Amino acid sequence: MFRRKLSALDYHNPGGFSCRDETEFRNFIVWLEDQKIRHYKIEDRGNLRNIHSDDWPKAFEKYMKDVNCPFKIQERQETVDWLLGLAVRLEYGDNADKYKDSTPDGAKNTDNTAKNAEPLINLDVNNPDFKAGVMALANLLQIQRHDDYLVMLKAIRILVQERLTQDAIAKANQSKEGLPVALEKHILGFDTGDAVINEAAQILRLLHIEELRELQTKINEAIVAVQAIIADPKTDHRLGKVGR
Repeated sequence: MFRRKLSALDYHNPGGFSCRDETEFRNFIVWLEDQKIRHYKIEDRGNLRNIHSDDWPKAFEKYMKDVNCPFKIQERQETVDWLLGLAVRLEYGDNADKYKDSTPDGAKNTDNTAKNAEPLINLDVNNPDFKAGVMALANLLQIQRHDDYLVMLKAIRILVQERLTQDAIAKANQSKEGLPVALEKHILGFDTGDAVINEAAQILRLLHIEELRELQTKINEAIVAVQAIIADPKTDHRLGKVGR
């Protein structure tokens, strides 16, 4: 219940503190006054420090009144929480310059995540060196020019991620070995009047046929998958029909 405030105050046992333990509670109040709140002068803390005295509850009740605690001595949890809040406020007041520029960890993580998510966001796109570098990369990778250098840079990043990673290069190197084809054995079906164009048309036609074969293979695989589902119908005698 008090872990966060105790940790903020550098208490030695923030996770194990129990205000129900009388000895631990009295020692805690003494520590809080000596180290953090410091409402009394050192010479006036004697009664509060005498934790084994039978009069300690009276000394503590007087202390609560002196620091203007709104709770009664019987409301121990509420009292501890209020005193911790007072101590945190005083601690901050004593070290305002130390904490005013601090940033919560969550905010730092959010900022870092945003920067990592979009690494191009802080670039100066008007810098001549930036433009020259982007243009050189675009020419090297044969990427079409664009008026917006940032768009070109994003295109370069996409190409590198998709084509120049180790996996992409390894996949590209695994080229398929085909069989030699005699073009003269394949009839084109028309004549363009140019032997070179006729040969190019034959090559395009063979490539198209290969694509159609791959498509037919995928269609056959889909048909087999569907047949595997419907090939074993179950008979429902109550309905007097076959099927699922």
